[in-house]
Amino acid sequence: MLSEISPSSFALAVISDDVSKLVKIPGVGKKTAARIILELKDKLKTEDSIEKTEEVNVAIEKDNNTGEAIAALQVLGYTRKEIEKVFEKIDTKNLELEEIIKQGLKYLGR
Repeated sequence: MLSEISPSSFALAVISDDVSKLVKIPGVGKKTAARIILELKDKLKTEDSIEKTEEVNVAIEKDNNTGEAIAALQVLGYTRKEIEKVFEKIDTKNLELEEIIKQGLKYLGR
């Protein structure tokens, strides 16, 4: 499961009740996603993982652009791990989707 989604994205999907994000994982349907959320939501909401609502919303928006950029780069033949390593170097917060992809390609092409 974690080969398809990063741990932080998984945790964010569980905390924010994002069933659609979990359904994208192969082998996880709507019922399984709902069960995962039900079982893990309280466990992930420890003092360390509770964030302000604004921070969660920003992370979700960032995650959507980042997720789309990852998908686009995977179509070009790069592995998810390669892409995630590169995205650690890029500040994707304030970038549009196209710019994230351009920056990713710049680093991946090296």
